[in-house]
Amino acid sequence: MTAAIILGAALGLGLVLAGSPFLWPRHVRERRSDLAEPLRRRLSLAGMPGLSPLAFVAVSVLVAAALFVIAQAVFGLIALSVALAAVGGWLPFGIVSWRAAARRRANRTMWPDVVDQLVSAVRSGLALPDGLAALATTAPESSRSAFAAFERDYRASGLFGPAADRLKDALADPVADRIIETLKMAREVGGGELVNVLRTLASSLRNDAAVRSEIEARQSWTVAAARLGVAAPWVVLALLATRPEASVAYNSPVGAVVIVVGLVVSLLAYRIMLAVGRLPQERRWFR
Repeated sequence: MTAAIILGAALGLGLVLAGSPFLWPRHVRERRSDLAEPLRRRLSLAGMPGLSPLAFVAVSVLVAAALFVIAQAVFGLIALSVALAAVGGWLPFGIVSWRAAARRRANRTMWPDVVDQLVSAVRSGLALPDGLAALATTAPESSRSAFAAFERDYRASGLFGPAADRLKDALADPVADRIIETLKMAREVGGGELVNVLRTLASSLRNDAAVRSEIEARQSWTVAAARLGVAAPWVVLALLATRPEASVAYNSPVGAVVIVVGLVVSLLAYRIMLAVGRLPQERRWFR
């Protein structure tokens, strides 16, 4: 009897494995794996490439659960606790987005200097790989580790193209993609105008950074006021929830509806505010 069960299970497993290419085609599996790719790119832009999307989602769930428990213990309002749990689940993503935006702003001022250093290296007679490797000690602190990894990679393999592609993945920046692709093309086919191209690119990057900085400085007060306007009602609600009569009122179905509608309206208003004030960002075309 036991042998028959084992043989039946083995036969069933074999049939499932044999039919798996037809039951779960490759393009479906790839599409499922690609669902985490935007989050993986955002984590890389935020300077956290070692954090997997699954671990990030687990952290978000833990933060949401912790805020729910704390809010329920302090206020005793189910609807308010759920609302705060939703905010807590979004909080790690908001922090990652803030870090990515801050890193992108810092890179705007970094890349023109990096291009100038590459121009100096090329004019002094250094080979392109050696010029990139030299940035491990002369580039801004935030990017030195990526250039140091490129230097180790290139010294170990001697292949410029694959090492440069891994450098692009480590830097995860559209401007870095353009610079590295220009260097790859110059190394493969030769480029007598490389210095002029890099100088033009550096000038364009400086002008773009100056314009963006001016616009963001003008928008900062408006954005801060909008964020304060979104947060103020929830601070008032938290203060009211500490009173017993308010707690009883908001624990009713009508009170729960008010809290849920307020949360939805606040999130929509915040997203619209960010969409209106967002400047267009350069996309990565050479990934």
